[in-house]
Formats: sequence, C-alpha cells, structure tokens
Amino acid sequence: MVTFIALFRGINVGGKNAISMKTLTEILEAKGCVDVKTYIQSGNVLFKASRSKTESLSQEIAKAIKSNHGFEPDIMVLNLEEFKEAIDANPFPTDHPKYLHLYFLAKSPKQPDFEALNRIKSASERFQLIGKVFYLYAPDGIGRSKLAAGAERLIGVRATARNWNTVTALLKMVS
Repeated sequence: MVTFIALFRGINVGGKNAISMKTLTEILEAKGCVDVKTYIQSGNVLFKASRSKTESLSQEIAKAIKSNHGFEPDIMVLNLEEFKEAIDANPFPTDHPKYLHLYFLAKSPKQPDFEALNRIKSASERFQLIGKVFYLYAPDGIGRSKLAAGAERLIGVRATARNWNTVTALLKMVS
C-alpha cells in the first residue's frame, strides 16, 4: 500500500462546492482507499491505496464527486515521498509558518512568467519555483498580495496552496 496526500482545491470555500469530510472519506473508501483521514474542512486527505498512479486516482475521485455532488474539484494527489520532497526543498524560513505557502502544481510548468511574477511581488515577498511546487514567503500576508493572487495564472499551471502549518500538520498525521 502506498500513502497519499490529496489536496482538494476550492471545496467548502465561501459556501461553494460544499462537501463534508465524512462524505469525502466515504467516496475515497468506495474507490478502494483505506486508512482515510481528513484535516480541516478545506480538503486535505491522507489515505493509503494499492495504486501508484496519482493522476488517474485524482481523476477517479474527482469524477465520483461530480456524479454525487455536481461539481468536479481539482485534486493534487502526491505520494508521501513527493510530499516530503516538497517540504525538504523549502528554501524559506519556517519560524513564522503563516508567512510561508506552498502551491502544489498539477504539473511542471513549461513557461512560467518570472518577469511578471517579479513585477507584481511586494518588496517583502520572495518566491521560488522548484519542480512542481511554487514556494511563496509573504511576511505581510497573502490576503492583499498581488503575487499570491496572480501566481497560478503567471505560472501557467493549475495549483492549490497550503500554508506551512497545514503542510507540517499533514506530515505529522502520516508519521
């Protein structure tokens, strides 16, 4: 069995795409996943499965949600090794975990617009793209950050972001 982390994008946000974590657990279990655990209502799920292909698993889960709930969420599924690699590759300080955000990308970007990313970032913000993860260090917060708002579009790949607290909490749950 392989351990996976599924990061759902845009569920239970502002009353849209509502799905309970209990229902999400049931959907994954119906797809053959075991030891399913959820973390907070925004769609962070740990589970084990006997498969190794994350992309097909992501598509199957999304289609099951669409048939049961009428919307098809983007889901980034990483195996435990990929998740740990993303954490280990972090180039920024972690002493203020709310400043640090990891954008997990659906695939490696072909032509990210680094010039535009640099143009819209504030003086205090820093970012780095490593493989399929965009790291954003935003000490003034991401709520008003033009970089946080425009990152996905300028990278050119679908993404879902998690702050450092969430990432490390998920890792603890797996351990």
